[in-house]
Amino acid sequence: MAAPDLLFNLRNNFYLGAYQSAINNSDIPNLSPEDAIERDCFVYRSYIALGSHQLVINEIDSSAATPLQAVKLLALYLSSPDNKESAISSLKEWLADSAIGNIPTLRLVAGIIFMHEQDYSEALKHTHVGGTMELHALNVQIYIKMHRSEHADKQLKIMQQVDEDHTLTQLANAWLNLAVGGSKIQEAYLIFQDFSEKYSMTGLILNGKAVCCMHMGNFDEAESLLLEALNKDAKDAETLSNLVVCCLHLSKPTTRYLSQLKVTHPEHMFVKRLSDAEDSFERAVQSVA
Repeated sequence: MAAPDLLFNLRNNFYLGAYQSAINNSDIPNLSPEDAIERDCFVYRSYIALGSHQLVINEIDSSAATPLQAVKLLALYLSSPDNKESAISSLKEWLADSAIGNIPTLRLVAGIIFMHEQDYSEALKHTHVGGTMELHALNVQIYIKMHRSEHADKQLKIMQQVDEDHTLTQLANAWLNLAVGGSKIQEAYLIFQDFSEKYSMTGLILNGKAVCCMHMGNFDEAESLLLEALNKDAKDAETLSNLVVCCLHLSKPTTRYLSQLKVTHPEHMFVKRLSDAEDSFERAVQSVA
C-alpha cells in the first residue's frame, strides 16, 4: 500500500493560488528530509507569489539545498529589474553544471524565468523532457504562448495518462480549452466551476471563471467575479488587467484599474503593450501635425 502523500494539501493550495493558506498550513510532522525540502520550496514560492521576494532572499542562505537556491534565484529575478541579469547569469551557470543541472526544481525555475523573458525556445530546452507534473504543466503554458496548441495538447495527454484528476492536469486542460476557444470555453468554465465547488475560492479560480465569461460575452458576470477577486488581493496583476478589458466591453471607466496596474506591475505585458501603442499613436499624430 502506497504511503500517504503528506504534501498533497500544500501542493494543491499552491496550484490553486491559495498561497497564504499554503504558508499557514505548512507545519507538517514526520516529513522525510526530501519532503521537508520540497515543503520549504512550496512555502517560499508562495511568499514569492505574494510579492514577498526579499523575505525569500533573506531566509535562504548559501548552505541551503539546490532546489531552495533555485527558488531564491527566482525571487532575485522577480524582485527588481536591476537583478534580472545577474539572476539569469547564475541560472545559466548552474544549468551547465552536470552535478545539479538536471534537478527538476532548477529546470522549473529556468522555464519560468525564460518564459518571463519571452525566450520560449530556451525555456523548452530545460523543461521539454518533463519528469514532473509541474514541468508538463509549464510546457503546456509555454506552448500556448507560442500559439502551438497541438504541442500543448500532447503535453496534456501525457499528464492525463499519469493522473487525469490531478489539479495541474485539470488546470492545464482549462488553459488549453481557453486557448483553443469556441465550444471549448464552456468546458474550461466547468473545470473552474468544479474547483470553486471543491475548494475555497481563490483569485486564480475567480479569474479563470471570469475569463471564460468574457469569452462567452457574459461581461456582467465576469465583472462581479473579478471584483470578488480584487477583494482578495487588490494588487493582483491578472485581476487588474482583466478588469480593464472587462470594463472596456461594458463601457465603464478603466482609469483606476489601469493606474493600479501601472504602479504595482510596471513590467506587466499589458502595461508594456499599452505603452507601445500610446508611443505609436503619438508618433502618428506628430507625423501628420
